[in-house]
Amino acid sequence: MTPKQKLAAVFGVAGSLIAGGVIGATLLGPLAANAATTPSPSAAASPGTFKSNENATHESGESATVEAQENSGQRPGGGKHTPNETATHESGESAAREAQENAGQPNAP
Repeated sequence: MTPKQKLAAVFGVAGSLIAGGVIGATLLGPLAANAATTPSPSAAASPGTFKSNENATHESGESATVEAQENSGQRPGGGKHTPNETATHESGESAAREAQENAGQPNAP
């Protein structure tokens, strides 16, 4: 391959990459811009925002005090850690984890 042919090949590849980038930006640019500004129709609550469980089964066992807390946006229980003490859960738990639960510490990440 002569130097002129190599140079032509390099320019051909470079030109193809540039043309592909321009075409891609032209076609996909408006879609990306629209996606960033259009809210999702089923937007979930933001992390840290408490959303009350209004299921009828849940509500039937709930005290008026807890319901009032939920309606005011407060998380009932104040984030108190209550360990799972069922036999099934306990059977797979290490002694170290049981000690953490008994000390009121939540699961470590």
